Amino acid sequence: MSILDRSGMARTLADWIAVESVTGGEEDFARAAASALEARGFAVELQRVDEGRYNVLARADAPSVVFCTHLDTVPPFIPPRIEGGTVYGRGACDAKGQALAMLLAAEELMARGERRLGFLLTVGEEVDSAGAAFANERLAAEPALRDAWSPEYTIVGEPTGNRFISGHKGIFLAELVGHGVAGHSATPAGPSAVHELVGCCARLVTDTWGTDDMLGEGSINVGTIHGGHAPNVVAPEARAEILVRAVEDPEVVRARIERSLGPHVELLEGREQYGPVRFHVPEGEDASLVPFGTDAPHLTRFGTPLLMGPGSIELAHTDDERIEVREIEEGVGRHVQTVTRLLGLD
Repeated sequence: MSILDRSGMARTLADWIAVESVTGGEEDFARAAASALEARGFAVELQRVDEGRYNVLARADAPSVVFCTHLDTVPPFIPPRIEGGTVYGRGACDAKGQALAMLLAAEELMARGERRLGFLLTVGEEVDSAGAAFANERLAAEPALRDAWSPEYTIVGEPTGNRFISGHKGIFLAELVGHGVAGHSATPAGPSAVHELVGCCARLVTDTWGTDDMLGEGSINVGTIHGGHAPNVVAPEARAEILVRAVEDPEVVRARIERSLGPHVELLEGREQYGPVRFHVPEGEDASLVPFGTDAPHLTRFGTPLLMGPGSIELAHTDDERIEVREIEEGVGRHVQTVTRLLGLD
């Protein structure tokens, strides 16, 4: 039976969901995806990012268009089930359903004779985009890889309701460290690291974070804060994690944060920093914005990015994560049409 049959699509996706791939443990699913691509005539490379962690690179001929989505899921693992035309389980829409829609689109395009196609399936997107950043770095560092890969476009797959996305905000993730001097709270000891850090955070959350004509206003969240030893001890250290949804470049965001630090608070820059991301939208297509981040800003050497895929972001990461098979089927058609237009075949 063809995998394009709806029941076959549901069973294939359920089989993929059953392969646990929470961030850090993507290897088994990477090998399953690699096997599926090899079976369809792609030359496949498992690109080692870290111990037991591999991106999947696959190509027919030299890729002009790359399909990209991620192998990892958020915890916890939720096993699959199929109810009617809906597939449930962790990764159903984010992002194993994306990988399936892309695979089937590539299968159809290959059957029409179009071989300028590639795949990049990444590890770590849900945490730090380590796989995307690594692939981008290796494309610059390895001449043989660079000769084989020179894509004009990369279609990034995330659950957007099969709508094209014109942009998303950037990210500035950092840690703040307050420094103090331990002492008895009944004496004029100090300064208190907690007091210094709380004052800094108060200044940050009442500041403004820029405005973009398309993306709107930037924002900041103080996600965690902890420190000190006891109520009667002046705190020698305190820490907070902050995340800015940025509509400005990282250096501008950094300057805004530094203005609020004070003399006893230090900024430790975190693992992710990038400015607003703009995506190509094919002519005549409606487009919207999304509030979430993607691998796209880490793929600067993979051509012009597009963002589109089946499923709803409102269901991603939930206990009820699911996708309807008809959405995947629609996504296949959208991907085929998009590649056809990008390559001037229509």
